[in-house]
Amino acid sequence: MATFELYRKSTIGMCLTETLDEMVSNGTLSPELAIQVLVQFDKSMTEGLESQVKSKVSIQGHLHTYRFCDNVWTFILHNASFKNEDSQETVGRVKIVACDSKLLSQ
Repeated sequence: MATFELYRKSTIGMCLTETLDEMVSNGTLSPELAIQVLVQFDKSMTEGLESQVKSKVSIQGHLHTYRFCDNVWTFILHNASFKNEDSQETVGRVKIVACDSKLLSQ
């Protein structure tokens, strides 16, 4: 199964990467095993978000920049408002990266 590596840029992905780097530097973990852990993280995030998350969010804001490159959309919104059935949150600036999930099955 192919996966995207974009979840590695999330907070949890960055913490995992830093921890794995530290373990490799200390000799606690081999570099090959660290790479396997990151690949499994990519798979688990993709599967988890696909099967576990059922809520829908509506986003409104000022579209500052958008780009489509290599089947990946990138949007930068200013004063973005996120609404779901329970709450609403406004953020000053947000970057949204969207990839076509059909590419994963290729």
